[in-house]
Amino acid sequence: MKKFLFNIFLAKRFFFVLTCLVIGFLISYMYPHVLGVMKLLLYFFLLFFLVDIILMFASKGGVHASRLLPEKLSNGDENQIKIILSNSYLFPVQLKVLDEIPHQFQKRDFVINTTLGKGMEKQYTYQLRPTTRGLYSFGDLIVFSKSPIGFISKKYSFDHNKSVPVYPSFLQLRKYDLMAFSDRLFEYGLKKIRRIGHTMEFEQIKDYVQGDDIRNINWKATAKKGQLMVNQYQDEKSQPIYSIIDKGRVMKMPFNGLSLLDYAINSSLVISNIALKKQDKAGMFTFSNKIENRVVAERRSSQMNLILETLYNIETNFVESDFSRLYVDIKRNLNHRSLLLLYTNFETLDALQRQLPYLQALAKQHLLVVIFFENTELIKFTKDIPNTTLGIFEKTIAEKFVYEKKLIVNELRKHGIQTILTKPENLTINTINKYLEIKARGLI
Repeated sequence: MKKFLFNIFLAKRFFFVLTCLVIGFLISYMYPHVLGVMKLLLYFFLLFFLVDIILMFASKGGVHASRLLPEKLSNGDENQIKIILSNSYLFPVQLKVLDEIPHQFQKRDFVINTTLGKGMEKQYTYQLRPTTRGLYSFGDLIVFSKSPIGFISKKYSFDHNKSVPVYPSFLQLRKYDLMAFSDRLFEYGLKKIRRIGHTMEFEQIKDYVQGDDIRNINWKATAKKGQLMVNQYQDEKSQPIYSIIDKGRVMKMPFNGLSLLDYAINSSLVISNIALKKQDKAGMFTFSNKIENRVVAERRSSQMNLILETLYNIETNFVESDFSRLYVDIKRNLNHRSLLLLYTNFETLDALQRQLPYLQALAKQHLLVVIFFENTELIKFTKDIPNTTLGIFEKTIAEKFVYEKKLIVNELRKHGIQTILTKPENLTINTINKYLEIKARGLI
């Protein structure tokens, strides 16, 4: 009985008709001949109310709903959620669907209003864009159904407390996986870079044939064999590619809902996948006041899954980053020349100068690419036209900070350090372009 009463909800139509009846009975005090009509209407109202209860609770059938969730959600991307509704009543029903979306989205107005005919099924989809990694818990999928009479609604509850993890952007991974190996790269913002020369990984000595590069003639082998012999080289493969992610406070800044740290995590996942497809070794680690989340660069079938799980489990503390510790750790643990993609951020030239000696030392032993971010909010601000003295002052300061980013790029390049200065939303594309450029030029 308790459950029965709990699932009954009086609809607006019920209160509207009841209000009309009350007004009618009040009028009957002034016009007694109306009283008989109002009594008859009251009996009809009670009869229909009873029939409505029987239709919704005593008749065979009911409403069923289910929420189809992916195994995991992709951070920073639009993820599709499906709701399937079906009606097994012997009559059409009006439905109001409420989905208890995870609290991280702060979305409390999700409602679907629809009508389902007898035996009909409908499917609805909506998009969710998470901006933080972690476990997201969905509450109940609640459905209120009404018969054509519409005096009451019956409550149904489905899919209680289901959870789904939010991983780094694997949707970007799939997207750029196809792009990086497409002949139409320019359509996606990726540059097709002509290979310059060739890398020098020796394969074998073979007989000279017309068309071979005479610069590769092996004169010692030629003298020994009595005929022209040439060295054959193959594209150099299996180079260690490390994504190094700064977890310090400089990466806390948010753009379009995502922190710079999460932009770097998403980009690291994509570039690791492309490096493995290009026959290189992919690895990663993070640093702030210590080195964490280390994945040694390897080329094996389980490497991508290991990197994905490591990126998912990155916990941030946003303390001051220690570049001296980063340098010492790399010097101790990376014995082979590697490509280091360092995701960090410098807002001022003074901030760079404090870390420059460590970056120079790293660049002597490895190919270092320093990746940092444009402040797109400041750039937008500089394009506004001020109309007050304070506005002119603020715009001047903003332009100074924007210009200082360019000075940082020049300072790094002056010391032979590769750089990428990018908008957060273009980080992945620009990083892929730099990697393909480095491969084409045979720098690593």
